[in-house]
Amino acid sequence: MFSFLRLIGLGLFLILLRCKVNPPLKFSETDPLENVSEIQLPEGFEISVFARVKNARAMALSPQGILYVGSRKEGRVYAVLDNNQDGRAEEVVTVASGLQMPTGVCWHQNNLYVSEVHRILIFDAIDQNFRRNPSYRVVPYTFPSEEHHGWKYIRFGPDGKLYVPVGAPCNICLRPDDPRFATLMRLNPDGSGAEIVARGVRNSVGFDWNPQTGTLWFTDNGRDWMGDDQPPCELNRLDKPGQHFGFPFCHGRSLADPDYGKQARCDTLTSAAMELGPHVAPLGMCFYRHTAFPEKYRHGVFIAEHGSWNRTTPIGYRISFVPIQQDQAQSYEVFASGWLRKDGSRWGRPVDVLTAPDGALLVSDDYGDAIYRIAYKGPGH
Repeated sequence: MFSFLRLIGLGLFLILLRCKVNPPLKFSETDPLENVSEIQLPEGFEISVFARVKNARAMALSPQGILYVGSRKEGRVYAVLDNNQDGRAEEVVTVASGLQMPTGVCWHQNNLYVSEVHRILIFDAIDQNFRRNPSYRVVPYTFPSEEHHGWKYIRFGPDGKLYVPVGAPCNICLRPDDPRFATLMRLNPDGSGAEIVARGVRNSVGFDWNPQTGTLWFTDNGRDWMGDDQPPCELNRLDKPGQHFGFPFCHGRSLADPDYGKQARCDTLTSAAMELGPHVAPLGMCFYRHTAFPEKYRHGVFIAEHGSWNRTTPIGYRISFVPIQQDQAQSYEVFASGWLRKDGSRWGRPVDVLTAPDGALLVSDDYGDAIYRIAYKGPGH
């Protein structure tokens, strides 16, 4: 009898311990189900809530159709399942918890790669194991441990290498003690062969490869405290490894930094392929590879703009679109807006964008704790 009671006590202890380590989720006070009707889209498009996901950041879709989502503030990774493929998820499963800013997730050879601040984790055969509290392996390469701009968007390129940004550990600075800061790096899946492919990149939280040319395009967040209207944030194109994209010396296409601008000439550095709005905080981006949207959107770039935090008049909080022709950015326009209200209040902050197999655009929101689905229902669909 005593042993039986001890077993019950041990079971209750483990349950309480699990609740303490992995407490129930509390969603934001804003309700995307009520507010989603405020989103403005081009004619023929419609938006709906695909799933409620706490602090939803980067997304990755497995070949089996399971959506994996990183959650920086929650320290978790989720699996989101739309089992009947009706455009609304039925399940959100916690795959892992207790991680350090697990923002980035990407898929490679049946495994899920997850970024922490200083390392990359590998969850093997994840589609078969995500319900089983899966263990992970660690890629044997260590990144800097600074948390400022330390969260990482990750993705595998067409060359089979893992691309990992290392943000500047500051608003504006030089860190010659570690040349990896303010760069974009790549390494083999096993952690070997690490190298810097782009320099002068303050903080990229999204990149993708042009499906027509194979060139790498990426967003970059501009520095703060140069005024409300400068510097611009950036959309960049990497033409060859080793290019320097300006930080901390120059911003946008030719704007010299007031603190570091005298140390390098802007015309000797790689300028932005497209200047974006000042302080819009561009994060995730993707080329649209499907045919479900009208012709003008095909092969163009969708960008999630997280929104300004210290601008006098807020800006961003939207999805923008940049048409690409012959590997050149043509224009910069708003595609989806309304997360920022006219009175300056906000109820959502887009983070990442991803094309679903049916051609819909998935949008994560770490402020509204949601993932949205934007589909085209207009003429010709």
